[in-house]
Amino acid sequence: MDAEIFVVDNNSVDGSLEMLHQKFPDITLIANKDNVGFSIANNQAIKQSSGEYVLLLNPDTVVEDDTFTKVVRFMDEHSDAGGLGVKMVDGKGKFLPESKRGLPTPSVAFYKIFGLSRIFPKSKLFGKYHLGYLDKEKIHSVDILSGAFMLLRKSLLDQIGLLDETFFMYGEDIDLSYRIIKAGYKNYYFPNTRIIHYKGESTKKGSVNYVVVFYKAMVIFAKKHFSSKNARIFSILINMAVYFRAFLAILNGFFSKAALPLVDAILLFGGILGIKNYWEHNIIFPYGGEYPVEIVSIAIPIYILIWLFSVFMSGGYDRPVRLPKLFQGLFIGSIIILTFYALLPESFRFSRALIIFGAIWGFISMMGLRVLLHIFKVKKFRLGINLNKRYAIVGNKEEPERVAELLRKSDMSPGLIGLISTEEREKSRDGYVGHIDQLKEIIKIYSIDEVIFCAKDLPAHTIIDYMSGLSVSQVEYKIAPPESLSIIGSNSINTSGDIYIIELDSISKANNKRSKRLLDFLVGLVFLVLSPIVFIVNRNPFGFVRNLFLVLIGNKSWVGFQITTNSTAHKLPKIKPGILYPTDMIKGNDVSSETADRLNLLYARNYKILNDINIIFNGIRNLGR
Repeated sequence: MDAEIFVVDNNSVDGSLEMLHQKFPDITLIANKDNVGFSIANNQAIKQSSGEYVLLLNPDTVVEDDTFTKVVRFMDEHSDAGGLGVKMVDGKGKFLPESKRGLPTPSVAFYKIFGLSRIFPKSKLFGKYHLGYLDKEKIHSVDILSGAFMLLRKSLLDQIGLLDETFFMYGEDIDLSYRIIKAGYKNYYFPNTRIIHYKGESTKKGSVNYVVVFYKAMVIFAKKHFSSKNARIFSILINMAVYFRAFLAILNGFFSKAALPLVDAILLFGGILGIKNYWEHNIIFPYGGEYPVEIVSIAIPIYILIWLFSVFMSGGYDRPVRLPKLFQGLFIGSIIILTFYALLPESFRFSRALIIFGAIWGFISMMGLRVLLHIFKVKKFRLGINLNKRYAIVGNKEEPERVAELLRKSDMSPGLIGLISTEEREKSRDGYVGHIDQLKEIIKIYSIDEVIFCAKDLPAHTIIDYMSGLSVSQVEYKIAPPESLSIIGSNSINTSGDIYIIELDSISKANNKRSKRLLDFLVGLVFLVLSPIVFIVNRNPFGFVRNLFLVLIGNKSWVGFQITTNSTAHKLPKIKPGILYPTDMIKGNDVSSETADRLNLLYARNYKILNDINIIFNGIRNLGR
């Protein structure tokens, strides 16, 4: 077949460009510096094309050997065909209903959003979205074609225009299909050939973000093609759908995070109840008698809540699972329980032994559960340090390669070492997975665990800027000092686990966020008790009362970033607005914007609870700010 092949790359970081240059030198490759979206990218190629037909084909598809000859022959034989789509199956061979679709009018959208089309897929009334009442093995004239495989008559595109670039990712195929019909042509569903469409490679279709982007595209389509009344109705339905799907996603997220603590609570309650019964009947009351009923209905549930909260705050529910964090949380929780226990009246002191044995059982049961999850290889519940960490090393020329070699010589068995260039993109070296401007995308695509900045190639303020701007809480950031083989921060001189490393304890880490929120709440309670004194010493007493309330309900933090005229706030991690700032450590009011920005970055880079306490102590008179 006499054809042109265009590949448009939307700033990918997976090595696609290098592979295409090497294996397919004859194709026309358009390499964008940014992700310009589906419509713009396809239009770039369409404008350069000279063929009679244009085929839009997703990168996550596989076509049959004779697909192209079959579809072109059909278009040649049907002059009324403006566009054509084929039968699509997923990676498991299951038919994809979006191979043929109806026009998403308000009524069709309503049936789709509220599940009626799923319940009655074959109904001519409710099944119009995927046209389930049409035989999927026969050729049909349909309303909407899928952008995953969309064969178009080039002369018609010259007449009706290309893809509407208002749409970024979704809805452009619906818009173009509808314009083909309005121009007097037909869209055909052609099942005499098939393609595999590995849906979900470009986006996660179950995510809230997908729902919002997709339905916003539907609103754009409605405003463009429907009457104002129908467009309004459509917008209302879409917003209902977004909120409904978002609620389901939040609910699902809550239960997925609460599952392990819930099982822990059940194990703790059952075990402590057994300990209580044994201790009660064999030790305390061997000749008759029993504990008051409040020990089961009140005391034990309170113990469990304190233990679980302490484990959570200690990082016992972080990934990967670390048993020392579990022990730490239970130990601290037991100290808290025993402290309050000692302050209670004698009538409420049921059994100190129950607390101690309960903590021991807690560690045994919770550790046992995690070991079982690890043995059965349950996803996200792997024990210990990640022995196959995935690294990204940022720098130019020889330095990243030197650091990579240090990693390989250590005993850490890295799962991936990706080099990231800091040079101009046009001058980026071979063997690098991307440019520093693509760092956030690289972290996501390659599932990076640790980013290492080469201090020889990047000044400290640039490292801090990138680290603070990324705000990816599950990633660790470290610095490799230039030309250094020394071991900084490792457990012993023979340990290679932390070679060359300077740790960056970012405020965006999950455990730091929890600690900061807990500190805010505890300091708020202290200020609540001491409010008459703090009220007197404050420059704005009534502002202090307002701020105290806002901190306790979680709308503000005692310490946050100071926004300046030359603010670098766009590079900082997102935290709650602060009442005090890092500059409150400096006496006087003549702090420059540059100094304030610098202190913001330093505060974000290396967060410690002690820093917050010092800032609060020094700025106590400004708590009403």
